[in-house]
Amino acid sequence: MKKKVFVLIGCALFFFLPLIFAQESAPAEFFLRDTPNNAGEQVELTFRPLASPEEVPEFLLNITIGEKPVRVRRLVNAGKPVILPLITHQAGVPVKVEVQGVLPDGSLTDLGAVDVVSKGEWLNMNSMKAFILGLLFIGLIIFYVGRAKRGQDLFIRKIPGLEAIDDALGRATEMGRPVFYIPGTSSMADVATLASLNILRPVARQVAKYETPFSVPVKDPIVVSVAQDVVKEAYMAAGRPDLYEDGIAYLASMGQFDYSGAVSGSMVREKPATVFLLGMFYAESLILAETANSVGAIQIAGTDASSQLPFFIAACDYTLIGEELYAASAYMSREPLLLGTLKAQDILKGILLVIFVLAVIFQLLGVDFIMDSFLNPQW
Repeated sequence: MKKKVFVLIGCALFFFLPLIFAQESAPAEFFLRDTPNNAGEQVELTFRPLASPEEVPEFLLNITIGEKPVRVRRLVNAGKPVILPLITHQAGVPVKVEVQGVLPDGSLTDLGAVDVVSKGEWLNMNSMKAFILGLLFIGLIIFYVGRAKRGQDLFIRKIPGLEAIDDALGRATEMGRPVFYIPGTSSMADVATLASLNILRPVARQVAKYETPFSVPVKDPIVVSVAQDVVKEAYMAAGRPDLYEDGIAYLASMGQFDYSGAVSGSMVREKPATVFLLGMFYAESLILAETANSVGAIQIAGTDASSQLPFFIAACDYTLIGEELYAASAYMSREPLLLGTLKAQDILKGILLVIFVLAVIFQLLGVDFIMDSFLNPQW
């Protein structure tokens, strides 16, 4: 009986030991998988060399994508795992990879083949963080717009430049001198121009109530049309459509320095008491600001062009910095939709600021939870 047992064990070792050692001595292991979180336009080949570079210096990858002919890719054995993206351009494309090892003497040994069919995903989980933040932002907007519509007071810090608008317009009225409003020197494609035209409406309404001379020199023809409509609506809202003229908003010039020269000449001749420089400005900013300063005008400036802010701060009485220009329309009109959106933006930025501060503190303490959970771009 014992002899039979030993014979069976010996047979088992005879048949299975070569397989075990052959598996351990495999030159490489590799597999294909569909790349997650995309529309099926890519698969990934994970290739892990197991043999040393001296044993198998190189590998040949015979890649077939769909109906395309086989293409060969030579992979040098660096002893490290490699992930190769293979582009299929669409879902449902079969991909096959046949692998051969190149031995030191130049001969080839077949290592097998793997295949997979690319498929698309319904959701891109890499964008989940942006999706959650978007839902949070929408919820904040709905909440604060509802509060504003119910008449609840939403705190917004005071912006000195906007608080001074009434005083600046009153000064121009008392002196009997005009008000100049310059909505930047960019086109309607610039967000700063849109923000400036939103501020133009309440300024023009106040000017119409005071019956103060008003001038809006514009550089872009399309901006002229929009500015004329804005000013006309403002005069009608103020109950003084009789004071409106198409020449209030006019095309001064389409050239950058031609425009600044034309507007500067108008300032010198008409000597405005108040000048608004709100919008997108370039190299002409200091020319306009210095000219307005030379005629004794109160200047309220604002731009999101960081390179021009130092000139406005030095030459103007009040300067709206960056996002203050965008907040101005909500600040002045107190319209619930604008106020609620502005408040939601501030709350979301506050939440993100707290997360960043906590992430830095915990990172210094050696805890990576916040960094990995909230600030990891692959989340």
